[in-house]
Amino acid sequence: MKLPRTTLILILLALGLGGFVYFYEIRGATVREEIKEQKQQIFSFAVDDVQFLTVKTKKLTLNLERNPESNNPKWLIKSPVSEPANDAIVSYLMDLLVKGKSDSTLSTPAKELGEFGLVQPQATINITLKNRQSHQLILGKSNFNGTFLYAQADPAAKPDGNINVLLVSTDFANAVNRELSEWKQPVDNSQKLPQLTIPKPSPTNSK
Repeated sequence: MKLPRTTLILILLALGLGGFVYFYEIRGATVREEIKEQKQQIFSFAVDDVQFLTVKTKKLTLNLERNPESNNPKWLIKSPVSEPANDAIVSYLMDLLVKGKSDSTLSTPAKELGEFGLVQPQATINITLKNRQSHQLILGKSNFNGTFLYAQADPAAKPDGNINVLLVSTDFANAVNRELSEWKQPVDNSQKLPQLTIPKPSPTNSK
């Protein structure tokens, strides 16, 4: 039996639509899930787990310790000076360390790390937890279009001898490349102003 031309066209359209749905929704969902899974959490510790931080840049090596006596301030600078830290600045870095994700991971031979700026990194962050476990994040140069930084988290060679290189947010560079003065607790000038004395009016002699 010969099908009418209109019916045949509708059947072909239905088959084409079915193929589109399969490749976009089913196969495409699998691919999108694989891409999504590549965005892995960099570290698994919580903010309150961290006891010490060391931030080393090309200009400065800064040692920070959680304040054992008070939450105001939460952090203390131990070196190169000894004074309260700027909690907002430290919290910004801590938030990135705790919540930051790697957009993707590259497996590369150790001899090629210099191409990612990881042999002479722009910054190294050492984290020590309250349970004495330690972690490290090494920040290299930005990728070709400046959207991410190359980085290593707890660097270690894999069985095949390669090293995992991560792509992380450029916010990490903004968080650590600071002057020492920015890490210090801001001075509250309002507490250092001399008390203003308002002169009393002189008594007038009435006639």
